[in-house]
Amino acid sequence: MDDEVFVLSDMTVEVHEFPTGAVIGFNGVTEWALDSVTQEEAAWVPSEEQLRERLGGLFTGLEPAPDGGFGVTVTLPGAVRTFCAPTAPDAYGAALVWVLRSVSRSDAEPAA
Repeated sequence: MDDEVFVLSDMTVEVHEFPTGAVIGFNGVTEWALDSVTQEEAAWVPSEEQLRERLGGLFTGLEPAPDGGFGVTVTLPGAVRTFCAPTAPDAYGAALVWVLRSVSRSDAEPAA
């Protein structure tokens, strides 16, 4: 099962700290054979709404892309970019990665 990907949604989880590391426990789900997973084995994939919230006021638009899919436009001071992808969440994700990299680079630049 190491090569399998599982999607868990709308579940109550709790992170338990043990000397061996953090374990994510799935509470109150008796029909699941999966009781817990180590934190290193889990990845959070944000929803479209969560990605849009992270972009905040930098998000300026979502529209159909010319070649299909969707385009997300974001604006930073001095830069406007549109990111196109087959799905809206993928376009939001690409935009957010660009914003985070741009902000990270500007924070690393020495002050003039």
